[in-house]
Amino acid sequence: MGNITISALRVVLGLVIAGSLFVQTVMIPMLAKDLKEDFSGEIADVAVPIIVIVVFGFIAIQVTSVCIWQLLSLLRRDALFSDASFRYVDVIIGSVVTASILAFALGVVLAPGESVAPGVVLLIGGVAVVFAGIALVILLMRVLLVQAITRDVQASHLESELREVI
Repeated sequence: MGNITISALRVVLGLVIAGSLFVQTVMIPMLAKDLKEDFSGEIADVAVPIIVIVVFGFIAIQVTSVCIWQLLSLLRRDALFSDASFRYVDVIIGSVVTASILAFALGVVLAPGESVAPGVVLLIGGVAVVFAGIALVILLMRVLLVQAITRDVQASHLESELREVI
């Protein structure tokens, strides 16, 4: 991956983190106020769980962004295929699984009653399944990272043996 690509991805990650912090500090309080004032009955009763789920969802986005940033730092130092990568990949997997659970929880919170259409709850459930699928794909990529590191170690060992023979 070239330096331009890494720099572009870092700009995107910076924007994601800045945007998510803006949402957490400005938009979520406005959402909380709207949920309490504009909606009556069932939605107002679940306003706190909705806000908590949304806040934790944005935290999951921020954690994932920071871990990707760290992986890019390892890539730039040509150290991506090392044991240090596993910590970040594992945190990313946990963060995406958390997002899946949060999406499912949001669907559960919104499901009872007539305030939210069943189709919306079904769409939220679909988002939870998509997040779970993304977590599984990242887990697959982790397995491939393990194989790549193992092959890199084997290649280095064989190369050193070949140097000794020559």
